[in-house]
Amino acid sequence: MSNNYKFFNHEKCEYYPCHKMNKEKLNCLFCFCPLYVLKDCGGNYKMIGDIKDCSDCLLPHQLDNYDYIMKRYNDLKDILSYIDNLKNND
Repeated sequence: MSNNYKFFNHEKCEYYPCHKMNKEKLNCLFCFCPLYVLKDCGGNYKMIGDIKDCSDCLLPHQLDNYDYIMKRYNDLKDILSYIDNLKNND
């Protein structure tokens, strides 16, 4: 089985390339990182006040990290369930 579903390179995007890395290896599949809301996302970010700055992070743009991101979806589900419970208890 090929891994084509794990990689997408969007060379026609007006922001391409958005990171300084080998263009052939720049994975645009997770253009906006789905792990942004996780404090312990595993990426290289810095805090600027209360804003998470991920501009130096390449975690979602490397093919090898596809499986890692997919495994973290349960953490995202837990956060969303927690938020839903807060809203329902107001």
